[in-house]
Amino acid sequence: MIRAAPIPVVAQLELGRLSTGRAELQRLWARGCQFLGTDIAILGGGMTWVSERNLVGAISNAGAFGVIACGAMDPGRLATEIEATFALTDKPFGVNLITMHPQLDALIDVCARLNVGHVVLAGGLPPSTAVRRIKDSGAKAVCFAPALVLAKKLIRIGADALVIEGMEAGGHTGPVTTSVLAQEILPVIHEVPVFVAGGIGRGEAIVSYLELGAAGAQLGTRFVCATESIAHQNFKKAFIRAESRDATLSVQLDPRFPVIPVRAISNAGTRRFTEIQREVIAKVDQGLLDQKAAQLEIEHFWAGALRRAVIDGDVENGSLMAGQSVGLVKAEQPVADILAELIAQAEAALDRRREARR
Repeated sequence: MIRAAPIPVVAQLELGRLSTGRAELQRLWARGCQFLGTDIAILGGGMTWVSERNLVGAISNAGAFGVIACGAMDPGRLATEIEATFALTDKPFGVNLITMHPQLDALIDVCARLNVGHVVLAGGLPPSTAVRRIKDSGAKAVCFAPALVLAKKLIRIGADALVIEGMEAGGHTGPVTTSVLAQEILPVIHEVPVFVAGGIGRGEAIVSYLELGAAGAQLGTRFVCATESIAHQNFKKAFIRAESRDATLSVQLDPRFPVIPVRAISNAGTRRFTEIQREVIAKVDQGLLDQKAAQLEIEHFWAGALRRAVIDGDVENGSLMAGQSVGLVKAEQPVADILAELIAQAEAALDRRREARR
């Protein structure tokens, strides 16, 4: 029988009794739990600099599924991170790899050598060779599907599970909301488990997607302020202070100079980015700078900015990547408490629905 995380005393007092919606929640996300090998069908988002051994180990130890964010790591560094995570947990966890990484095959080989059971391919449509390489190692390949047509293609090339992530998510994001993607994909895709991500910060939202057919959910922003997260205290305080509307997408001033959409909390850095674009575009229009050099100058503005914010605590000039659910982050909490809170909310929602049907 799948076990749910224990409900803290405070949550029990709020509910008035132990939620009898637990059995229904277990039924709704049983497929996700089975696929992940966990008690809770919640994946941690692959957040560069944040989703490292400590947070990943804590999420897995609490019964959910931690995911290491490889980011720009080389194979040697990834191997070190995986081994360090194994030292913190004997529970399942995965590794998130960026499909555009120049050493993607070598990174997959590292995961295979160290017996990582699930590899998440993010940041673009993965090559079929990468999916096969993961599956040939005995691991499960999890891929992001930003549209129904791509979800079908990913299944054809062998994806074992999909994540659909809406524009409410933090970091690099697509143009469609989570709710629309869920309505487009969940009623159609049944061959593999589908996890929903983007803008999810409460248990009631998880229930709504499970009832639409999701196998589970992926949450990133909600875990940034976990006690076990190594994010700088300045970074965590920025999340706790922020409202949902503060997490905005990158502004593109001129279609000649594309800007990859990134959702982050607005700060002095984001305002300066707009000014830099304006200055660079003016130089091009005046013939003082060619278009290629201008594009590079714009793209390089944020180089190292995420690390400056997460690790160094420069929340004015660094990148504060966050989803719109940041408005639901109110305090620093242990991972186990975050998960227990989400489960209590989900069970209470199911209880209310059952009572309403009587």
